[in-house]
Amino acid sequence: MSMVISQIIGGLGNQMFQYAAARAVSIRTGGRLRLDISGFANYPLHQGFELQKIFNFTPEIATRQDVQQTLGWQSNPLVQRLVLRSNMARLRRNSLVVEPHFNYWQGINLLSKNSYLVGYWQSEKYFADVAQQIRADFLFRLPMSSLNVIAEKKILAVNAVSLHVRRGDYVNNAKTTATHGVCSLDYYREAIDCTSRRVNAPHFFVFSDDIGWVKDNLKIDYPHQYITHNQGAESYNDMRLMSMCQHHIIANSSFSWWGAWLNPDDKKCVIAPKRWFANDTNTQDLIPQNWLRL
Repeated sequence: MSMVISQIIGGLGNQMFQYAAARAVSIRTGGRLRLDISGFANYPLHQGFELQKIFNFTPEIATRQDVQQTLGWQSNPLVQRLVLRSNMARLRRNSLVVEPHFNYWQGINLLSKNSYLVGYWQSEKYFADVAQQIRADFLFRLPMSSLNVIAEKKILAVNAVSLHVRRGDYVNNAKTTATHGVCSLDYYREAIDCTSRRVNAPHFFVFSDDIGWVKDNLKIDYPHQYITHNQGAESYNDMRLMSMCQHHIIANSSFSWWGAWLNPDDKKCVIAPKRWFANDTNTQDLIPQNWLRL
């Protein structure tokens, strides 16, 4: 049986990118999509594997035998760790597909229906041709709590703008800080000002993993509300509420990227940071063309 297997790891936003890219490959090639979630066995960050709990689809989980069928001897974890090194690329089987760089890689369109995908695949270009199917897959499965129903009603009653401030491990973990950094207060001030010029009577809904810091440091001279009740395993509901807003100010975070993307309105105003990483990683394909970067 032909299989497109995606290695899934990371937080919810990363999992969604990995799924979406592989889903697109499976549709194009006719290969059966399966997800390799074995990396979560000893993964202490975030909320673990969340896709099947949160969204309205039931993914097929790859077994060890599925991975062996697709990769052969390179399915051995020790061997795979070796051949995943960039200087060992020539030793990889054709079925072992490693994302070569952060910006969009056109080679994904040449893959066979027997492929094992390793990478983050953070660009809409990987699945733009099947966006309608991806949106259908990413419909939220579970009913909302009463607090989220109340928040939804408020969002739908105004010209809602989601504003996401990502801190957490971006400031508490030295390695993560060195890679990502955080969006500056100047970015948010400029984004709020820009949004207020483009959007009539904006009402801001503020999402963050450090709401206290936001309240103390970011002044918003427009109607606004802080969303504070979605914690821990319920954090994904912040993305759900973001997607209900008409417009968006996102952080350098795949979580709020998806919160904005899941809003299907072509007329939405989305503002994203120009500087996504603390280093010089090429992010030209990360942000859709009709979003504004500040």
